[in-house]
Amino acid sequence: MAFEIRNRVFTRWLAPVLALLVVMQLTACGDKEPEQRKAFVDYLQNTVMRSGVHIPTLSEDQKQKFGTYTGDYAILVGFSQQLSKSVEASLTHALEQINEIHTARDYMTKRDSLQQSIEGLNLLGQQIQLAKSQADNSRAALKQPGDLKAVYSKAYDKIVTAPTNALMPAIPTTADFVQELVQVGDFLKAQGNQVSFNNGGVQFRTQQQATQYNTMMSSLVAKQQNLLNAQKTVLAVMQ
Repeated sequence: MAFEIRNRVFTRWLAPVLALLVVMQLTACGDKEPEQRKAFVDYLQNTVMRSGVHIPTLSEDQKQKFGTYTGDYAILVGFSQQLSKSVEASLTHALEQINEIHTARDYMTKRDSLQQSIEGLNLLGQQIQLAKSQADNSRAALKQPGDLKAVYSKAYDKIVTAPTNALMPAIPTTADFVQELVQVGDFLKAQGNQVSFNNGGVQFRTQQQATQYNTMMSSLVAKQQNLLNAQKTVLAVMQ
């Protein structure tokens, strides 16, 4: 009987101790946020802030280290990948086609592909704005401690906001230049056998034709510096 009483006393004394140990273990296991936050902040400062717009995807080990902050990074890398894909498919492609025009005949032979580039450029602005809007909405829903929020804001500006602001003006500038190239191609094609090509140049049968062509060339020359500035912007952003 005495053993039974002592056993009950021991059990009553042990119960709160065991409960305390369980709480302490659960707390220790669940308190990984500070460590995850520090790892993520270090990554933003030492990798993202030192990279261009192309930022790497995370390894499985990094996902484990960052924990829930993996989702915060997904916003950045998702926008980066969408921006790169859209720009390379339209804006970069259009600039490459422009650089391939070396002779007067090229205005005609590349006319159709240049026209397709305009269609892609017209969609690009919408694609970038949509991607940024989605990123902005996802960012607004984040719950970040103050120290992380400050660093993340800088990374967000570098990967999302700054590239968008830089690229948007370059799109209409490039589209306008390409449109004029298409018009030159249309003009030359419309002359039929009234025009001839030799040594990379072009010859017309009438002064009116030559004057109209030279006017088009003068317009392209006047806009060339704007195009070069747009090209520099694209190269700087997408490096």
